[in-house]
Amino acid sequence: MVHEMSKPLARYADDDDLERALKAQEREGDPMLDYIKRHQKESVSIDLTVGGVRKKYMGSYLPNRFNVAPGHRWDGVDRSNGYEQKWFEAKNAKKATAEEAWKWSSSDM
Repeated sequence: MVHEMSKPLARYADDDDLERALKAQEREGDPMLDYIKRHQKESVSIDLTVGGVRKKYMGSYLPNRFNVAPGHRWDGVDRSNGYEQKWFEAKNAKKATAEEAWKWSSSDM
């Protein structure tokens, strides 16, 4: 009840509680409802966790653009084609150029 009282009176598009409530509703005439119910029953969840904690790679690894850590069985060998490294270099170069341009433009002030 306290949780309900703490909610704002006006609901917006980014309200998580409202979003969950709307997604949980089953609407009559929904063409995907039978499909979703069938696949929820058939889906088998594979639990890769030990004691509720997902196993992670313990060593260091190169960052990637999706911030996904490698799995616990990764052997540490980078098998990429170099795109990630080029992507990070371009991103950092763009940021450095913008910062340098700002410093040059504001140095006279």
